Amino acid sequence: MSSNHRDLALDALLHPFQQQLLQWQPPALFLRARPSSALPAGIQATQPFAPAATALQRVGTALLDEDALPAAAFPLVLVLPPRQREEARALFAKAYAALAPGGIVVAAVANDEGAKSREADLKQLAGSVTTLSKYHCRVFWTQPHAVWNAELGAQWQGLDAPRRVVTDDAANGHFMSRPGVFAWDRVDAASKMLVAALPANLTGAVADFGAGWGYLAQQVLARCPKVTSLDLYEADARALALAQHNLALAQVTVRTHWHDVTAGVDGRFDAIVCNPPFHALGGGERPDIGRAFIAAAAQALKPKGVLWLVANRHLPYEDALATGFAQVSCVAQGGGFKIVQAVKA
Repeated sequence: MSSNHRDLALDALLHPFQQQLLQWQPPALFLRARPSSALPAGIQATQPFAPAATALQRVGTALLDEDALPAAAFPLVLVLPPRQREEARALFAKAYAALAPGGIVVAAVANDEGAKSREADLKQLAGSVTTLSKYHCRVFWTQPHAVWNAELGAQWQGLDAPRRVVTDDAANGHFMSRPGVFAWDRVDAASKMLVAALPANLTGAVADFGAGWGYLAQQVLARCPKVTSLDLYEADARALALAQHNLALAQVTVRTHWHDVTAGVDGRFDAIVCNPPFHALGGGERPDIGRAFIAAAAQALKPKGVLWLVANRHLPYEDALATGFAQVSCVAQGGGFKIVQAVKA
């Protein structure tokens, strides 16, 4: 990670080891790991986010299935908990289940990402924690002989499980989702606005860049009968599995890709719909991600192919659109968002 996008929570997590307050104890497990040169060789990890997973694999880190971890196997478990509380509690419960007797769990969270709440959660599960403040984050760890609340751990294990969520905005009024994926319990306002602007005459091969749990894709199929195939690209494996389920009954060919769109895509499409992310793991606002999505769309569209994009109005995407497309129109604005139609030369 470049110095412009320093991962402060990861730096805070590793600080106690660098100061020799804690010692590496192999085999170590790292839940929601992100790559760092300070990590020892041989660490095992989980990471559902494709860019981080690829970076970890590139340096030889073995990735495990987060929902099928070996029980009581690791004397040291590191955790970078997510912001969403149910998902974070479930992750702590998984850390506890994977912890060997006498082992410790170490976690770090940025202060503005809910550090105090995550610390309180781990303390509730493990009885007590030691805490340090560093890099505008909190890093906290359990005691080697903590008295864990096994009953609470069992309750928390399933807090982020996939579930049926009902909303009038989704196709058929319901979908499968789970805590932690983007807009997991609702249809986000930006996607609603994009759907309202989409024409019914989208034709041929269509892609959804940053597909989430599949709302935009569902709506494209419901509104555009001339679409013949649909490719969903999504970096979050948890969201992509939900999208796969939510579009299982589609009447056209649907392909799902666990993929970082910013690295480009191999397909060629007649149209692309996109509500790009503008935040990354361990960082603040990242408009460069949206610009990379636009560049990938320009490369992946066939001549005269059309990009339909929704974005926050303040995000500076105009230069990227002007570079990649022959015609660019802002077709709607409102609620802090803009809808852009861009046609490839």
